[in-house]
Amino acid sequence: MDSNIDLRKHLVALLRAGGAHISFEKAVSRFPTDLRGKKPRGAQHSAWSLLEHMRIAQWDILQFSVDAAHVSPDFPGGYWPKSRTPPSTRAWNESIKAFHKDLEAMIALVENPSTDLFARIPHGTGQTVLREALLIADHNAYHLGQFVLLRRLLGAWPNGGQFSI
Repeated sequence: MDSNIDLRKHLVALLRAGGAHISFEKAVSRFPTDLRGKKPRGAQHSAWSLLEHMRIAQWDILQFSVDAAHVSPDFPGGYWPKSRTPPSTRAWNESIKAFHKDLEAMIALVENPSTDLFARIPHGTGQTVLREALLIADHNAYHLGQFVLLRRLLGAWPNGGQFSI
C-alpha cells in the first residue's frame, strides 16, 4: 500500500493551483489578443514572454525528472522566447496546450504509486521527484502572480479588476 497517498493528493492540488494562488487557466483565459505582446510600464515581461517561459521551464523540469538524456536549454536565454509578441494566435494556443500536457504528465508521475517521491533522480545531483514537482508549483505560482499584475496594468483583468482565486 502506498503510504504517500495524502502527499500525492496535496502535490496534485498544488500543481493544479489549489489554495493560495490563482489557476493557470484563470490567469491566461481570454487574455486579449492585442495585449499578448504588450509590456506596460512597471512590468518586466509581456504575457507571451511569461507564457512561453512557464511552458519551457515546466517542460524542462518534467524532462529532467524522467529522461536521463535530456539536455536543458541554455540559461537564462533558452528559457525565454526571442520575441515578446506571439507569432500568431495559434502559437499562443499551442503554448497553452503544451503547458497543460506537461503539467498533466508531471501530475501523472506524482500520482503513480510506483514513483518514489523521495528517491534521488539517478542522473541528478540530489533532486527528487518531490522536489521537482514542488519546483514546478513554486515557479508557476510566482509567474501566475506576474500574470495577474500584468493583466491589471493592461486593464485586462476580468470583472472590472476584482480579484478572486
